[in-house]
Amino acid sequence: MMSARLVSERIAAALRDVIDPEIGRSVVDIGLIYSAELIADDHLLIRMTTTTRGCPVAGFLVDAVRERALSEGLAKIVDVELTYDPPWTPDMMHA
Repeated sequence: MMSARLVSERIAAALRDVIDPEIGRSVVDIGLIYSAELIADDHLLIRMTTTTRGCPVAGFLVDAVRERALSEGLAKIVDVELTYDPPWTPDMMHA
């Protein structure tokens, strides 16, 4: 199994390709990805949020994150868990 750090770096690099259509920046850069954890050799769990609970593109973002993570080949199963704990704030954005 790959180290947690390597998985995290590879996933972060891959998810930089997923752009939030409302903000125009990657889900990584705006701080929507909370964690990416390889919970078994073939199972990756990504926890993420959206900028608001009623985000109209939440489904699109979850699907895009899942598909991009699958395309990295780090796991055969990728689950994306949407959470609002902690709630997203603008100070979570990277410069």
